[in-house]
Amino acid sequence: MNANRPNRSFSSGRLPWGPAIFLLGLVLALGSLSHTVIAQQDDSPTGLVLTVEGAIGPATMDYVVRGIRRAEAEGADVLVIQMDTPGGLMESMRGIIKEILSSSVPVVTWVSPAGARAASAGTYILYGSHVAAMAPATNLGSATPVQMGGLPGSGESEQKPEQETEDSGPDENATAEGEEAAQGNESEPEKRRGDSAMERKVLEDAVSYIRGLAERHGRNADWAEKAVREAVNLGAEDALEQNVVDVVANNMTSLMEQLDGRTVKMADGERTLATANIELTRADPDWRTRLLSVITNPNVAYFLMIIGFYGIIFELSNPGAVFPGVIGAICLILALFAFQVLSVNYAGLALILLGLAFIVGEAFMPSFGILGIGGIVAFVTGSIILMDGSHQEVSLPTIGGTALVVAGFTLWTVIRFIGLRRKHPVSGSEQILHETVTALDEFEEQDGDFRGHVQMSGERWNAISPRPVQTGDRLRVTAIEGLTVYVEAQRTEN
Repeated sequence: MNANRPNRSFSSGRLPWGPAIFLLGLVLALGSLSHTVIAQQDDSPTGLVLTVEGAIGPATMDYVVRGIRRAEAEGADVLVIQMDTPGGLMESMRGIIKEILSSSVPVVTWVSPAGARAASAGTYILYGSHVAAMAPATNLGSATPVQMGGLPGSGESEQKPEQETEDSGPDENATAEGEEAAQGNESEPEKRRGDSAMERKVLEDAVSYIRGLAERHGRNADWAEKAVREAVNLGAEDALEQNVVDVVANNMTSLMEQLDGRTVKMADGERTLATANIELTRADPDWRTRLLSVITNPNVAYFLMIIGFYGIIFELSNPGAVFPGVIGAICLILALFAFQVLSVNYAGLALILLGLAFIVGEAFMPSFGILGIGGIVAFVTGSIILMDGSHQEVSLPTIGGTALVVAGFTLWTVIRFIGLRRKHPVSGSEQILHETVTALDEFEEQDGDFRGHVQMSGERWNAISPRPVQTGDRLRVTAIEGLTVYVEAQRTEN
C-alpha cells in the first residue's frame, strides 16, 4: 500500500524548484533596482572646493595642481578655488594657470569671503580661470610685477615734468586745433613703459600675458592692462559691471545657482555647466601643504637664504666647525625651493641625498650628533617635500620608520663616542698619567721633595713625591718628565 503512495519531496526538507527560482529572481531584481538607484545617485553633479589663502608659492601650486588632478580622477563637474591672496611668485602663478587652462574640469575661482582680495598674482589666476567670481566687499588688481627687493622704480622717475623753455609767453602762431590737441594729450597720460630695459621687458610680458587670458575668456582686457601698468584696483560690483568678473555671489549656494547653465570655454571646446543640486566636497590644505606654505612664505624664504649663505661662509672660514655648514646647507636648499629655483622634485631629492651624506659622515667623522641630527632633519624634510598627497598612508610610515632607525643609529654612535672619550688612553705618555705604581723603597727627602723608586708596568722608574712614601705604598702617577715620574698617594674611598 505504501509502495503505491507518490513520492513527496517536501517531507525531506528540500525546497521545490519553483519557489527557489522565484526567490533568486527577486534578489536579482532588488539588486538591479539598488544598482539603478546608486547609478542615479552617482549621476548627480559633484564638485571639489579648494582653499587658497596667503602668498602664492610652490606649496600653493602643488596644492592646486593636486586638487585639479583629483577632480579629474573623480570625474567632478566643477572645481572651485576659494581664494584670498596678496600675490606671490610669478613662476608659481604661471604653473597654476597652465594647469587651469589644460584642465578637463571647469575651474571657478571665487574671491571670498567678504574682505578678501585677489591682488597681484591672484588677479592673473582670476583672469585665467574658466569662471571668475567674487564675493561682495572684495577687490582685485595691483598686478604690476615687482622684483623681490621692492618696487621696480621710484615714483619720481615715473612722473615726467613738462619741459620749460626760455620764452614762457604765449605762441602767437598757435592755433585753436593745437590747443585742443594739447588738452587732449594732457587728459590721456602716456602709458607706463618702465624706466629700464629689464623693467620694460617684464612689464610688457605681463601685459601681453594677462591680455591673452582676458581675450580667451571674453573679459575686459583693457582694464587688465591697466591693472598691470598702473596697479589699479577694482571692487566686486564695479568688476562685474566692467566685465572683469563673471559672477558676484554672497555664498557658495548662490554661486552654484548662478553658474548653472553658464557656458565656459575649455581646452577641448565649449561646455555648459550643470551645478543645480551639486554635491560639493571640500579639500582643505593638509598639514604638508601648510608646512610647505610656511617655508615658502617670502619673508621666511628670505631669512632662510641669509642663514644658508652665511652658514656656508662661516663653515668655509672655520673648517671643521660642522654646525654652521649643516644648518647653512639645509637652509640654502630650502630657500632655493621657496624661490622656485629648484622644483619640488629636485629640492626633495637634494635634501634626501644631503641627509644621507650627513648620516654617513657621522659614522666616519665624529661630530657628536651634529651631522646625524642634521641628516635626519634634511632626510625627513626632503621626504615630506617629495611626498605625494595621494599616497600619504604609505609614505608616512616609511618616512617615520626610516627616521627612527637613523635616529637610533645616530644616538648609539654619539653614546659610543662619549664612552670612548671617557676611557683612559692605552698607549703613549697619556696612558702613563693614569697608571698605579708601587713604591720599591722608602723615599728620601732632597731639596724639599721626597725621591725614590717605583715599579710601573714591570719597570723600575725614578719617582718624586711631595710627601713621604714608605716601601710598598700604592701611588698614582700625576706627571712624567724624561725617565722620572711624579707621584702622589692614591686616593681611597670611604
